Amino acid sequence: MSVSPLRSVLLFSLFCLALLGAPFTARAAMEIQVIGGAANKIAVAMVPFRAAPGQPVPALTQIAGDDLNRSGQFRLVDAGGAQQPVMPAQVDYGVWRGKGADALVVGQVAALPGGRLEVRFFLLDVLKQTQLAAYSYTITPGQWRATAHQIADVVYAKLTGIPGAFSTRIAYVQKQGRRYELKVADADGQNPRTVMRSSESVISPKFSPDGARIAYVSFEDRKPVVYVQSLRDGHRRKLAAYKGSNSAPAWAPDGRKLAVVLTRDGASQIYLVNADGSGLARLTRGGNIDTEPVFSPDGKTLYFTSDRGGSPQIYRMAVSGGEAKRVTFNGSYNVSPAISPDGRYLTYINRDEGRFSVALLELASGQTRLLTDTARDESPSFAPNGQVVLYATVQGGQGILGTASLDGKTHARLSESGVDAREPVWGP
Repeated sequence: MSVSPLRSVLLFSLFCLALLGAPFTARAAMEIQVIGGAANKIAVAMVPFRAAPGQPVPALTQIAGDDLNRSGQFRLVDAGGAQQPVMPAQVDYGVWRGKGADALVVGQVAALPGGRLEVRFFLLDVLKQTQLAAYSYTITPGQWRATAHQIADVVYAKLTGIPGAFSTRIAYVQKQGRRYELKVADADGQNPRTVMRSSESVISPKFSPDGARIAYVSFEDRKPVVYVQSLRDGHRRKLAAYKGSNSAPAWAPDGRKLAVVLTRDGASQIYLVNADGSGLARLTRGGNIDTEPVFSPDGKTLYFTSDRGGSPQIYRMAVSGGEAKRVTFNGSYNVSPAISPDGRYLTYINRDEGRFSVALLELASGQTRLLTDTARDESPSFAPNGQVVLYATVQGGQGILGTASLDGKTHARLSESGVDAREPVWGP
């Protein structure tokens, strides 16, 4: 990551893309590698469901198990060498207690007419020997992975009391040669589809609060322009195409407005604009660079990066206007803020001795911690349940996507061979 002044680093939302410019090779399946983890995890045994003839692969329990493993809050218990129950009445709880399981998932897949599948599963508390959940889904083979994510969400919610986020989506920019593609994929990086492609750079994707649209910055007009595009039909329009640069879109929680960064009046400043492109109003003023805005969950406060104090730091101010107050004080370089859905945490990129890492700040206490030990991280983004942070980093000269738990002890790498991924954001 460049250590040049803020003016060159932040103008287009940390447009330091050359760092991730590894050459492309052949495509391969997405691989998930989980590193580390906290000692106190919920131990879950997922018995492979009784299979239907010709069912898709991988198995539902493998996909759901990968989801839970990646969260950092679960430990998967080996279900091999034991009974393989399908229904709760078949479970010998003593066997699973002996294997160290706190919870058990059993189920089956049955073939239905017309190529459909019926999926039934049960979540059981091994220690209390009680049933926590029972669900049945009638699906098509094309809904296989989505069903696995739903199963993981049920297990996560029942055992932690927090909604799961495995059925949500992420967006990111993929670079292949001179071509840029904006992708939307499942939360585990699978099932990617191309939203738009361009021979010019694409940066800063942001989902609308309802997940139906995505805003991003494209350089296809030989300058940065903010677009808003429907994810349902692909229709798009220019939201901000003023003279100078137009960058860093951020949706208000109600989806009615966006914050954007414009240089139409000279310096890089933050403006508010209606979602239809009308009603442009300037929010920040001065000769400094203000960029990378993000709304608080209640929509009343805007967090942003600014060099107004001499070095890039994160500030906040009321959306209605007023004085900006500095938020980050740990180090001389903190950029790219993102706010947790409950408003409790701020995640951002901290530079220390030339290393760019994902940091987490508890806003009430001011306590900070680094979530990653990598050196070229960018674009942190919270999961919708606020329990995991998505980011981009570099491994082996290639841009990849990663996730980190809030305690920084569990890291998952979503790495696809030959794919140069960057600028990730988590959707609702």
